[in-house]
Amino acid sequence: MKQASLLDDIMAMDVIDTHTHLVGDHLCAEDFWKIADYFWLNRELQTAGYPADAEKLPEQERMEAFLRAYQGSRNTLMNIAFTTILNDLYGIELTNLASIREADERIQARRQEAGWAQSVADRLHVRRFAVNHPDHAAFVGMKDHALLFPRIDGWLPKLVQEVFQAESREEALEQAKAHIREQLRGYHEAGCPGIMTTLSNYEAAAHEAYAISSDTASDEILFMLLHDICAELESLGMFLQLFLGVERRWGSTAAAPVNDSLRVVRLYGLFERYSIPFELVTAAELSNLDVVQAAWNFPNVHVGGMWWYNFRASTYTQSMQHRLEALAPIKSSLIVSDARCIEWTYGKIHVVKRLLAGFLDDQTAKGWIDREGALYCASEWLYGSAAQRYGLSQREGM
Repeated sequence: MKQASLLDDIMAMDVIDTHTHLVGDHLCAEDFWKIADYFWLNRELQTAGYPADAEKLPEQERMEAFLRAYQGSRNTLMNIAFTTILNDLYGIELTNLASIREADERIQARRQEAGWAQSVADRLHVRRFAVNHPDHAAFVGMKDHALLFPRIDGWLPKLVQEVFQAESREEALEQAKAHIREQLRGYHEAGCPGIMTTLSNYEAAAHEAYAISSDTASDEILFMLLHDICAELESLGMFLQLFLGVERRWGSTAAAPVNDSLRVVRLYGLFERYSIPFELVTAAELSNLDVVQAAWNFPNVHVGGMWWYNFRASTYTQSMQHRLEALAPIKSSLIVSDARCIEWTYGKIHVVKRLLAGFLDDQTAKGWIDREGALYCASEWLYGSAAQRYGLSQREGM
């Protein structure tokens, strides 16, 4: 007899969403367009002819253009997630202009309901969300506020440039180090368990011993400051979440995933020297194996969720295969929704849970893992790994 699918069990599992753009006092979508204009869905709609400046069209023309592009891109993953949002949360099947208007009315009505955001989170058992801005962390109407991992790429590149452009680089470097200590100690005092930063392209490497001089390159200064950041985090007992693989140097507007084969190994000197937990999140497909290899090599390195261009079924499945073969489940987290409203956390996490169930069903059918092991793996990837790294109890937030 064929064994039942893992889907129902996985749909009922707790989740930590490790990276969102949710704003605590504006969690819910205000209208249809706040869901429909999500960046990732919009990009896929454009492949079906949706205008890039559709918001400038008269309302009916905009709806007609949206409906055509929606129907023409039903195969894409964000379209599937969007369809799930409308079906599951609002009972809407998008077929004509009247259905768009009906969806808009229901979305506007739901957001007025007390507890709507919490009810959306509860449907998929999302227990905690992470944000990166202090003024976003107070989640109005939710059981728990967001986890706050302050984002330092607002000030880290500025420090690098200040040192690089200074007449006295030695003095500027000391000022930069003092700024780092002040900022990180402030975050620690505020109760933040760790910090987050993106890192764009760099040629320097953490295992090299750089010294400040008139010839020191800006990348080398960056790595000198990263060493100071890691040393201070170590003294404070905090972690570092690194978002890698997106670069913006190839055009005026579009960002691109760049599969730099040395991106992760250039960071090995940090992983080796500092005992802090590192969580690696990548947007570049070929880096998925690189971060797994780093987590295999270093006990303090963990693999984070799938970000930007990695949010596709094919890359999820491949990355899950890498993780399953190489790492204990406690070393990996799977969920990065990147959502800007609570409804998109539902759509994207629903997709991930479906993909996870399908992947683990396949592994159990082939005999690589038993059902108990598959469920344990899923629970760690969705919740347990992040809960341990972030200092949460296994049942906190329930």
